[in-house]
Amino acid sequence: MSTAAAFGAMLATPALAQDAPFGGARLEALAGYDNLQDGGDGDSEGRSGFTYGGLLGYDIQRGSTVFGVEGEVTDATTNTRTYNALAAGDRFSVEAGRDLYVGGRVGYAISPLALLYAKAGYTNARIESRYTSGTTGATELVDKVNLDGFRVGAGLEYNFSPTAFVKGEYRYSHYGKLDDYDIDLDRHQLMAGVGIRF
Repeated sequence: MSTAAAFGAMLATPALAQDAPFGGARLEALAGYDNLQDGGDGDSEGRSGFTYGGLLGYDIQRGSTVFGVEGEVTDATTNTRTYNALAAGDRFSVEAGRDLYVGGRVGYAISPLALLYAKAGYTNARIESRYTSGTTGATELVDKVNLDGFRVGAGLEYNFSPTAFVKGEYRYSHYGKLDDYDIDLDRHQLMAGVGIRF
């Protein structure tokens, strides 16, 4: 191999890696704002808290388009309370627990450093519900359930090195009616993440 050919091969190798700056496996740490509320017609007082966790994903890049799959585990400090849920003076509270998510995303690389993306998938949230009657000699019922729902979201990912990135993301999750109570559970989150690609 001539010196010119060897030099050309050396230059081509990093160029190939740069052709897909958003491809490959990725591992992320996540944290952000969490809001849990009754999306129905009840007298609901939404609650906000802190959510945190981790994500593992894999992306394939073709030109400027990126397709990926991801799985996530988070927990939260959030709860919500609804008054007069079944009778005057009663209280129904919901506390958020661990949340499992599996889904996909599609994105568009607006530059070698920045990726705009949308995501959607399945989420399963563990919820502790507590009902207290408003009568004299109030009774309290406690139940823990796992709720199935869907999640949609969108975000921006930014590479600050060939293997490390940060991101910001908004996502909405809906879990539907909670057991026999008139509670239609919605979740809004603003998340920040830092990750590595390998």
